Amino acid sequence: MRLIVHALLLCLTLFGLSVRAETAHNLYQVREPVASQQPEERNQALVRALDTLVLRLSGDAKASQSPALASVRQDPQQLISQYGYEGRTLVVDFDPVTTERALRQAGIALWSANRPTILAWWLNRGTASTSLVGDGQEAAVPLQEAAQNRGLPLRLPLADLEEQLLATPEQLTSAQPGALTQASERYGADALLAVDAAEADGKWQAQWRLWLGDSREQGTAEGVDSAAVADAVMLAVNQRLAPRFVVAPGAGQSLDLEVQGATLARYAELSRLLEPFGARLIRVEGDRLAYQVNASPEQLRAQLALVGLQESPVESPTAPAPSADPQATPAPLIVPRDNLLRFHW
Repeated sequence: MRLIVHALLLCLTLFGLSVRAETAHNLYQVREPVASQQPEERNQALVRALDTLVLRLSGDAKASQSPALASVRQDPQQLISQYGYEGRTLVVDFDPVTTERALRQAGIALWSANRPTILAWWLNRGTASTSLVGDGQEAAVPLQEAAQNRGLPLRLPLADLEEQLLATPEQLTSAQPGALTQASERYGADALLAVDAAEADGKWQAQWRLWLGDSREQGTAEGVDSAAVADAVMLAVNQRLAPRFVVAPGAGQSLDLEVQGATLARYAELSRLLEPFGARLIRVEGDRLAYQVNASPEQLRAQLALVGLQESPVESPTAPAPSADPQATPAPLIVPRDNLLRFHW
């Protein structure tokens, strides 16, 4: 392996790389509201924090109720590195290594920290005013907190006049992203989230649509206030995205992966992206990297799309020409490999 890495350093050149996927920050930190700092209230909040973290990591609302996690839920502190209070919020830091080991031993499929960045076109239609939520606005805080709570890297547009005019309820609830696609290009996100959130009868309701590559998800959510509806939307988005990226213990198959167009920066990013699949670098040829991974082809394709990799067709071998000599031994039939995937930048 040391020789391979040395060869990599010699072969790859230093070009820039525009990567959109992000590492979800503070993925193992949970902020849980509390009514007091009494021990009983704290212990209940620690269990709720664990449930929030398991849902954040798995996208499975039932995962934390697994019998295999019963002992951990009885004593969450065995996974916690520290906790403390900020006003009426209990801030809990879980130890990533211990937590991941416990969840995998319980058979829970996990989503790595490498997650698609989401650009949210979020229209708030309150009783007093209507506006597109922009980065840096006070109205952006509940969205950012909800995205953090659900483990989603979130970006918001600038919400300038042109974007305010573009983000109409009709546009945000349309079956196709339309003009939002072009307007989103300058933000360099992986996924586009369009939300029309309206206040009515003392609560908030939202219609949302999510586009990631060629796939689309949609749904509705509601909450008692703007913060609650934001969290409900982000939770739904987490649960729709997670199945594409989670890696179940022992799942998948042995695959050979070849990636062309690598640079040093791309190698580092690719290594981090392939970590959940137990990737092993086996060969370096110029700007081509060859790995062995354990994954399903669908999961691998979804993960690699996060850094803009495009799949290259695997050439089918040419069948041997028939011999003119009827006594000649037939040439062996070459069977195409079904465990090889090729990608390029």
